[in-house]
Amino acid sequence: MNNQQTLRDWLRAEPFTLTMSSGFFSFFAHAGMLSVLEKERLIPARITGSSAGGLVGTLWASGCDMPELQARLFTLTKDDFWDPAPGLGLLRGVKFRTLLSDIAGVARLEQCRVPVALSLYHGFTRSIELFTSGPLADIVYGTCAVPFMFQPIRINGKSYWDGGIRDRPGLAGTNPSERIFYHHIESRSPWRRADDPALQIPTRDNLRTLVIGSLPRLGPNRLDLGQSAFDHAWAATERALDQPFSEAGTVAIEPICFSSR
Repeated sequence: MNNQQTLRDWLRAEPFTLTMSSGFFSFFAHAGMLSVLEKERLIPARITGSSAGGLVGTLWASGCDMPELQARLFTLTKDDFWDPAPGLGLLRGVKFRTLLSDIAGVARLEQCRVPVALSLYHGFTRSIELFTSGPLADIVYGTCAVPFMFQPIRINGKSYWDGGIRDRPGLAGTNPSERIFYHHIESRSPWRRADDPALQIPTRDNLRTLVIGSLPRLGPNRLDLGQSAFDHAWAATERALDQPFSEAGTVAIEPICFSSR
């Protein structure tokens, strides 16, 4: 490995798949990172992800460029998706799916400008199923349907929840031969053990990982911190692009940890 190769060099060298992890309301940070890639014309050839990462990646792939998505996120309010109703979760999810349909540039996943593979959790088999086609709003909602908060989505007669339950990195839709740029959101969830395997940063050949630390923790009642998370991720990604890979495979720049394997 060339020790002087930067992340920017690596992204420019050959086509790459962009994978973004789950992370509750971390779509602001994912959007900040992806905005830098779009600005620098470092455009992914494919998108995979789960939960918040799948949401941002799919909306971009649908034709919603990042300045437009940024504007929509910065005006997001709790009322835009809050629709409590009896069921297997607090929120019915109709408002959320309507919002997704309004933002997305296409109606179906297979119509996106680059291929997309999203991870959804099938409640009956307790396993991840991958979706590369179908109704975009339903599938994106499904990969974001955090248990107890959102009711599951029924697709083809099956019930699905948040893909981050079993595929937090969103890498299930990739294969070992792909060059993957992976944006990892650190989990601070109180219900995960410190040694939970889901919290470990994946390592494998052809994988480059960006971890941005010290991001604000967002939620339905803390959307006012969204712009701060976006700006933080934007600035951190711009700095990370020009950092070289070390022989050990990591570069640490507070609050960024940037690694390769």
